[in-house]
Amino acid sequence: LPPSSPRSVAATAMNSQSSRSHLLLQLTVTGTNKITNVVSTGKLSLCDLAGSERVGKSEATGQRLVEAAAINKSLTALGLVFQALGSGSKHVPYRNSKLTHILQDSLGGDAKTCIFINVSPAESNLHETGSTL
Repeated sequence: LPPSSPRSVAATAMNSQSSRSHLLLQLTVTGTNKITNVVSTGKLSLCDLAGSERVGKSEATGQRLVEAAAINKSLTALGLVFQALGSGSKHVPYRNSKLTHILQDSLGGDAKTCIFINVSPAESNLHETGSTL
């Protein structure tokens, strides 16, 4: 199916093709064992998250500033979900953002999560690298 809208990109002082949105693709596969008639369902969620931004460094203004705030808010919410899951907290704040709410069944329970991150080796990006890790 075609995306509902194209991925938003825009130039900032840090990146000429900065993603201004997250990309989420979820595939659900259902299969039936022909011998036992047991139905199994699995879901694969692939996410390309827009990177966090230090507004002062990206020099974002206007609409770019609004986008940066929304990106940082959803990434913070995702970090809080990871913290809660990692610490065994009774409350996991999935509803703090659309992103974590949509990914709830892919993050908790018996779900398996694998994360790939892109970090910069440049000393000038040490803060961003540290916050990503």
